[in-house]
Amino acid sequence: MFRVLMLAAVIGQAGAAEAREYTNPVIYADYSDPDVIRVGDTYYHVSSSFHFTPGIPVLKSKDLVNWEIIGHVLPKLDGAPEYDMPGPYELDDTRSKPTRPGLRYMGGVWAPAIRHHNGLFYVYWATPEEGVFMSQAKDPAGPWSKPVALKTGAGYEDPCPFWDEDGQAWLIHGKVGAGPLVLHRMSADGKRLLDEGTVVAYDPVKLPVLEGPKFHKRNGWYYIFAPIGGVGEGPQAVGRARDIRGPYEWRVVLEGGATKVQAPHQGGYVETPSGQGWFLHFNSTQAFGRINHLQPVKWVDDWPVMGEPIAGSVAGQPVMRHAYPDTGVTDATERLQDSDEFDALKLGLQWQWNHNPDNSRWSLTERAGFMRLKPSSSEHLVGARNTLTQMLTGPESRITTRLEVGQMIDGQRAGLVLFGVRPLWIGAVRENGVTRVAYASAGVEALGPVISNGVIELRAEITEDQMVRMTYRTGDGAFAPMGEAEKLWHFSWWKGSRPGLFTYVKGKHGAAVSGGEVDADWFRVETKK
Repeated sequence: MFRVLMLAAVIGQAGAAEAREYTNPVIYADYSDPDVIRVGDTYYHVSSSFHFTPGIPVLKSKDLVNWEIIGHVLPKLDGAPEYDMPGPYELDDTRSKPTRPGLRYMGGVWAPAIRHHNGLFYVYWATPEEGVFMSQAKDPAGPWSKPVALKTGAGYEDPCPFWDEDGQAWLIHGKVGAGPLVLHRMSADGKRLLDEGTVVAYDPVKLPVLEGPKFHKRNGWYYIFAPIGGVGEGPQAVGRARDIRGPYEWRVVLEGGATKVQAPHQGGYVETPSGQGWFLHFNSTQAFGRINHLQPVKWVDDWPVMGEPIAGSVAGQPVMRHAYPDTGVTDATERLQDSDEFDALKLGLQWQWNHNPDNSRWSLTERAGFMRLKPSSSEHLVGARNTLTQMLTGPESRITTRLEVGQMIDGQRAGLVLFGVRPLWIGAVRENGVTRVAYASAGVEALGPVISNGVIELRAEITEDQMVRMTYRTGDGAFAPMGEAEKLWHFSWWKGSRPGLFTYVKGKHGAAVSGGEVDADWFRVETKK
């Protein structure tokens, strides 16, 4: 029995607040490289968005377990024409990776950090080929200021700011390839670096693949929270020093232990008003992406121990169930947005485009109550503009949409996609004046019955083992399958598989296209918890 996912599912509501438990993951969706802060009684969360726009989703929560999207830092990606998908491009046959020029997969926003200082919210991020940037806002829902470049050029990643008690501002960042961590003095307004930087951590043997640093200060100690060992299997480490410049002493504080969460990786540390510590981190889960787990943190001899302590070790291991954080909130109503009836005048906050969209080729107002998509020309779906996506929510999802396809033109494709390196989709193809149901896996298309009424409903059902079965109907009958159940591609340009809507005309990239609008009536997501 499917129901809309409510991450706020409460265990034992009739009992005392301390008896309530949450279950990990608290966010079963691809909010990778999370960072989190508390301002007053509210928690804020940012994550990597890579080549999707709008970039850097901002989430809020009252209890660290239940979250909702409130805005985005970046309306679009600037700095390189490839973010607009101008083409031409080719595909690498061995990796299905679009090669430059023309596209910028895996670029865009890597591992942002959010902080609050002197009444302003700050978000810092790197794009690995353009530099390190900052934006600020009075309201985390936006609007955010135009990005300021602190460091230009390629090769930087994962910046995090820190303002010390004496007013001195600092910025730490990594280097692409998980090289050294570099510390800079920064202007008090957070907009300029004041020196060339000092390496404060680099040990490829003891600290392999060191990345994602986050600065904190507690009891006179400076702490760098940073994962090691790589996304697929790496633990979380922490370094501490009495001087911000080091030297830092390091230890692993959270590792897989005996649990199934064998990559409790990069995240953000936060404290409740009572001083209770929590660490929100990701765990890589292939097609579902890097989902978020929440670990309790105890401090022992000024070192954090995360999750459940491991006997004989200074590290902890992840918990799967735990008492709720003591935020004072027992009735949180936040939930991550997903379904959309397309009745609003603005795009729902759950949606992100693949690269920057062509805004002349989509509309929520040309036909009220519908998302209208107009095709451009592309050789492949991964090069088509205006593919509209959102996060895939686990552990099981059923996604259904209704499309009106009666205006399609020859060569056009449209449908429901699980988007990634090897996209899977079901939808419609029009060739030689006839529109047919179609199913495609990694670019190989199979055609089905003629769509005579111009309307088709499409469905994708994803199971916990990351298999997807796609079905359709063109009338009031039962949904019929197309293709076999298939395994979702495990990881795509640093992101998990993403459900979405698309249309394009198969042909030379960028060729002129007229007509062919496709109207999406609704997009409904049901999730089994």
